[in-house]
Amino acid sequence: MTPMTETLRLAQALIRRPSVTPEDHGCQALVAARLAARGFACERLDANGVANLWALRTLGQAGPTLVFAGHTDVVPPGPRERWTSDPFEPAERDGRLYGRGAADMKTSVAAFVVAIEEALDAGLVRRGRIGMLLTSDEEGPGIDGTARVVQTLAARGEALDYCIVGEPTSERRLGDTIKNGRRGSLSGRLVVHGVQGHVAYPQLARNALHELAPVLAELVAIEWDRGDADFPPTSWQMSNLHAGTGAGNVIPGEATLDFNFRFSPASPVEALQRRFAERLDAHGLRYRIEWAPPAQPFRCPPGELSRALAEAIRAETGVEPRCSTSGGTSDGRFLARTCPQVVEFGPVNESIHRVDESVGIDEIEPLKNIYRRAIAALLDA
Repeated sequence: MTPMTETLRLAQALIRRPSVTPEDHGCQALVAARLAARGFACERLDANGVANLWALRTLGQAGPTLVFAGHTDVVPPGPRERWTSDPFEPAERDGRLYGRGAADMKTSVAAFVVAIEEALDAGLVRRGRIGMLLTSDEEGPGIDGTARVVQTLAARGEALDYCIVGEPTSERRLGDTIKNGRRGSLSGRLVVHGVQGHVAYPQLARNALHELAPVLAELVAIEWDRGDADFPPTSWQMSNLHAGTGAGNVIPGEATLDFNFRFSPASPVEALQRRFAERLDAHGLRYRIEWAPPAQPFRCPPGELSRALAEAIRAETGVEPRCSTSGGTSDGRFLARTCPQVVEFGPVNESIHRVDESVGIDEIEPLKNIYRRAIAALLDA
C-alpha cells in the first residue's frame, strides 16, 4: 500500500465528492477551511448555481500576488458499469489513483493546498500575497465561474501578477509540458436550405446534402493560417451532420452542420467568420449560421513565472519542460485578461474525461513539491 501523504489524503477526499459540473458538493468548503486555518480571507462569489471561491492572504513585505487557479467540477463519469471501480470512490491499483477528477483536476487542487501550507509553515513566503481561485463552472459553459470572478476582482482593482492554473498539461511524464497559452475556440451551426422532394423526381427538389458536399471538401482543404512560433495553424473540424427525415425515398430539404475552429492569434474571429461565409456564398448556398460566443486565444511571454516553474520542474523531476499551446480551452483565457503572466501546469493528461480516469501516485508528491518550489522562488524575499 502506498504511504498516505497529506496531498494524497486530500485528493481522495475531493474525489469522493461527486461534483459533476456545475455542482461543487463541498469541495470548496473543504479547501476554504484549510486555507482559513492558515490566515486566508476566504470569500464565496457564487453566481447562478455556480460555486466560486476566492481566498487571499497578504504576507510580510510588499510584493507580487501569486494565484493558484483551478476547478472543482468534473465531467459526468459516463456508464458506471464501464468503470473498474466506483468513479467517486478513490481506488489505488497498480500504482495509480483512480476516480473521476483524479487527473482533471482534483489532484492539482490538493497539491495547491498542501504546497501553500508547507511553504507557509516553513517560512518560505515572506513578501507579497498568495491567493486561490476555484470554480465549479470550468467543465460547463464557463459563464458564471472564473470569468465572473475575474470581472469582480478587476472592478475592485485587485492586481494579479502571476497565476498558475492546475490543468493536466503533462503528456508522457510529469513536467514535460507547460502550457504558456491556448488556442481560441469558435463553434458554429450551419443550416443549408434546399427543397424536399421524392428521390424519384430530383428535378422537383434541391438536395441540401448535395448542395453542401462541395463546400465541405473545400473547407476541409483550406489553409486558414500557418500559425506562428507559439501556435499551430488554425484548424476547422466538423462535429455533427444531420439531414433527412429517416425515410429512404425523401430528398432532404435541410442539412445542419456543427463545426469548430481552433484558431491561433493569426486569424481573428471576424476574419474566420468572413472567410467561412465567403465560401458558402461562392457556391450559391441558401443558409443561415448561428455562431457561439468565441473563446479567445491567449499566450504568456517568457517571464519570472515561467522561469520559476521550469526551474522547479527541473529541480524536482530532472525533466526539461517544453512550452505548448495545444489542447482545448481553459479558464486561463479569462485570467489572462487581467494577469500578465498566466501558465498552466499539472499531471499527465492521458486519462482525462475517460472511463477509469487516473493519476500516477508517484506523481502526486513531486507535483506538490513543484508548486511549493515555485511559491518560494516568487514570494521569498
